[in-house]
Amino acid sequence: MTPEQIEDFFARLEKSNPEPKIELNYYSTYTLLIATVLSAQSTDKGVNKATPALFKAADTPEKMIELGLDGLKEHIKTIGLYNNKAKNIIALSKELLEKHNGEVPNNRENLEKLSGVGRKTANVILNTAFGEPVFAVDTHVFRLGNRTGLALGKKPLDVEKELEKNVPDKYRLHAHHWLVLHGRYVCKAKKPDCKSCVVADLCEWSDKNL
Repeated sequence: MTPEQIEDFFARLEKSNPEPKIELNYYSTYTLLIATVLSAQSTDKGVNKATPALFKAADTPEKMIELGLDGLKEHIKTIGLYNNKAKNIIALSKELLEKHNGEVPNNRENLEKLSGVGRKTANVILNTAFGEPVFAVDTHVFRLGNRTGLALGKKPLDVEKELEKNVPDKYRLHAHHWLVLHGRYVCKAKKPDCKSCVVADLCEWSDKNL
């Protein structure tokens, strides 16, 4: 896409959804972190079914440790990879208490040192909790970047770097939310709904169905 097309692309997404929001349910930076860790290779909808009861029982690092590994597993057993995620959540809760006074750090370096937290999760926290204009490249963002011609790359980090280079400053804060939601509901992996897509004419995908 040309810079003019990219400007038009995000202007249309902004018009259709001026204030995009993450669809994970949370009410603190810590619960956002836990929900994001749980969402890896799982759906937000599935995570949101499990977290109300979990967060009622444990919404701080201290309470999560007190809940314990077995108690945590009982709450999240419907979520994929729950055994490994439970271990990471208990471990990162201890790390928050031991190294960060129980607070979620607001920089990527310290976030990525937490158990179970990779670059994508760190970027979600930085963007959603701390208002940093960064791009969390999940499967939707990766697909849209390559499919539309917005940000090409063979790896998520490649797409992230292309987004950093290509997205105009005024759209950077919400850009990855727009892409996630567009990928989830319109530009789906198997059956993209090109006929209802507000940016279909800008998209460079050769197989689009108009």
